[in-house]
Amino acid sequence: MRKIGIIHALLGTIMMGYGQEKASDYTQGLPGVDVELEMVALPAGSFLMGSPNDELGRKADEGPVRNIDMEGFWMSKYEISWGLYNLFVERALDDIENDNRAQEVNLSTDAISGATTPYVDMSLGMGRDKDYPAVNITQRAASKFCEWLSAVTGHYYRLPTEAEWEYAARAGSSGPYHFGSEVSRLKDHAWFDENSEGTYHKVGMKQPNPWGLYDIHGNVAEWTLDQYHEDGYKEARLPFEPVVHEYPIAIRGGSFRDGPLELRSASRLASNPIWKERDPQFPKSKWWFTDAGFVGFRIVRPMTPPTPENYYDYWIKD
Repeated sequence: MRKIGIIHALLGTIMMGYGQEKASDYTQGLPGVDVELEMVALPAGSFLMGSPNDELGRKADEGPVRNIDMEGFWMSKYEISWGLYNLFVERALDDIENDNRAQEVNLSTDAISGATTPYVDMSLGMGRDKDYPAVNITQRAASKFCEWLSAVTGHYYRLPTEAEWEYAARAGSSGPYHFGSEVSRLKDHAWFDENSEGTYHKVGMKQPNPWGLYDIHGNVAEWTLDQYHEDGYKEARLPFEPVVHEYPIAIRGGSFRDGPLELRSASRLASNPIWKERDPQFPKSKWWFTDAGFVGFRIVRPMTPPTPENYYDYWIKD
C-alpha cells in the first residue's frame, strides 16, 4: 500500500515519466495494426473522495469523505474496446518488431499469461465489433491485458485505483456527476437504464466529461485495482487497497442497466462470484465471466512509473 505524495503530485504536472516537459494527451500506436489507444493527461490536484451524507442515493460504503492528493496521470479516453482486447486474446502482435517502442518498461511478452479463447459469445449478443466495450472480463484478465500492453509498447499501463477513478470521473466537480446534480442531463453523457434499450453501445457516443473522458458514467461499469470493503474507507485503506481475495473487488461508474443513482461518481459496486454461475468449466475460468456483460474497464498510465521490482504491486502476478 502506498500514499500518493504531494511532492510527486507537483512534479507530475511538469514532468512526464519519460522526460518531456509537459504532460499532454497522446495516441498510443500498436505495431502492425491500425488500432490505437487514445490517452488523456489528467492534472495533479486534490479532491474529496466519497459522498456527503445528504447526497441522494448515498450508501454507507461511500464514506467517510476524505481529502486525497493526486499525482497527474494518463487515463484512456474510452473504455477498452473489443478491438483492443482481442489483440491480447489473439497475441498476434507478440512477435512483431516495434521500432517505436518506448523504453519505460523492458518486459517480454513471452512471460505473460494469455487469455483463453472465449467459449461462448461474451458480448451476450450485444456486439463484438471493434468499437464496442469489452465485457465479461475478470479483473485478473484486465490486469494481464495491461501487463501485455506494457510489454508491447514499453509504457507502464495498469488499472486505475478507486481514488484515481473517482478523481477522473469528477473532473474537478463535487456533485453527484461531473456536470452537477441535474439528473435530466445524464442522458447527454451516459447510457443507462432509461436510454440504453438494455444494451451497451459503442464507446464515445455521448458527451465527455470536462477532462475529455467518455462514458465515465454508464455504458459499462469499470474495474479498479482495489479490494472492496462494505464498511467504506478507513485511514489505512486509502488511496489504494491491494486485492488479496478474488471477491469482492471494487467496480465503478455504473452501466447501461443501472439507474441514475448507480452512475454517481461516488457509487461503488462489488464483484460477485455469481457472475460465473453459468460457467460449465471446472475449475471456472480465470479469464471470463458468463453473467457480467455490464462490466468492462479502462486503463491508466502513471506519469512516474514504478520501478521494476514494484511492477507487480499493481499487476496480478501468476
